[in-house]
Amino acid sequence: MTDERLFALQRRERLMDELRRRGAVRVRELARVLGVSELTIRRDITALAARGMLTRVHGGATLATELDAVPVRRPRPAAAAYTIGMVVPSLDYYWPPIVNGARAAAAALGVQIQLRGSSYDQAEDRRQISRLIAAQQVQGLLLAPNLEGDGVEEMIDWIGNLPVPVILVERQTPQWTPTPRQLEWVRSDHALGLEMAVRHLHEHGHHRIGLVLSKGSPTSAHLARGWTRACAELGLPDAFVVRESVALNVPGHREIIQDLLVRARRSRITALIVHSDPDAISIAQYLAEEGLSIPGDMAMVTYDDEVAHLAEPAMTAVRPPKPRVGREAVEMMVARLVEGRRRPAQRVLILPELVIRNSSVNTAAGI
Repeated sequence: MTDERLFALQRRERLMDELRRRGAVRVRELARVLGVSELTIRRDITALAARGMLTRVHGGATLATELDAVPVRRPRPAAAAYTIGMVVPSLDYYWPPIVNGARAAAAALGVQIQLRGSSYDQAEDRRQISRLIAAQQVQGLLLAPNLEGDGVEEMIDWIGNLPVPVILVERQTPQWTPTPRQLEWVRSDHALGLEMAVRHLHEHGHHRIGLVLSKGSPTSAHLARGWTRACAELGLPDAFVVRESVALNVPGHREIIQDLLVRARRSRITALIVHSDPDAISIAQYLAEEGLSIPGDMAMVTYDDEVAHLAEPAMTAVRPPKPRVGREAVEMMVARLVEGRRRPAQRVLILPELVIRNSSVNTAAGI
C-alpha cells in the first residue's frame, strides 16, 4: 500500500471518528483540523457516502441513518410539518453531542427541533416543557428530566399525561408506570459500558480494580450495576467503590484523592475506573505529582470520553454513543408521529464503545 493511500485511509478514519463523536461535521472545520484542503475533505466525504458510512449535507456530513439506505421509508413531505421539542438538562458537558445527533437526524428527515436548556431540577424541567406545550408548535417531545430524589412518581405521571408523544433521552422509567401509555425511551447502555472497562483491565492482568463514581450523576446507578455484575462474573472483589467528585474545580479535591489513593494502596488496587473525564484527569495529575506512573503504578480507564484524549497520558475511555442516542430518539419520534398507535412502544439501549489509549496499556511497548 502506498504512503498516499495509507494517509487517505488514516484521514478518513479520523473523519469518521470526529463524526461519531459529534454527529455532524463541517468541511471547513475538518480541513482546518486535518491540515488539508476543503476539496480533499469533500472527496473523502463523497467516497465515504458512496460506501453508506455517512450522509452528505450542504457544507458537511452527518452520520448515515438507517432510513438513508431505504428512501421509500422516509416520511414524505407531510413530515416536514413536524416540530419536535427537546429539553436537556445541560447545554455544555455531555449533552451537545446528543443534541447534534438529534439535529443531524432531523435535517435528514425534514423535521424541526425546538431546543430548550434546563437544569437538573424538576421544577425547571416542568417550566421548560410547559412552555413548549403552551406554544402549541410541537407534535412530540424528547425529554431528559431529573428522575432522581423526591417527586419522581409525580413527575413521571405528569409526563405520561402530556398531550403529545414523549420519548425520554438518556433516562428511563420503571418497567411499569401507571400512566395512560408506557413511556418510550432511548439511552446508552452504561452498565454494559462499565463491564467493558472491567473486562478490559482484567484481560490485562488486573485483579484488584477500584471504581470512582461521580457524586450525584444519574449515570452512576447504571455504572454501579455494571460493576457489580462484571465483578461477580469474573470473580473479582467489588468492595472498592468511592462515590466522590474529585474534578479540579471541586473544593478539597486533593485531600479526597489522597485519601482515595491511601485506601487503594491498602487494598492493593492496581487499576481504577473513573467517572468522569475531569475526575480521571484530576487523579492522573495527582499521581504524576507523586511520581507515580500511568499505567505502570496505576492503570486507569475513564467513563465519558469527552476530554479523555487531552490527558497525559491519553486516557482509555468508554465512550457512550451520544450522537447515536440523539439520532435514534428523533427517528423513533418521527416513526411514532407517522405510524401513531399502530407502532409498538419501544425502549432502546445502545452500546458504548471502548477506546483504548495509553492509560490502561503501554501501547508504545506493544503490550
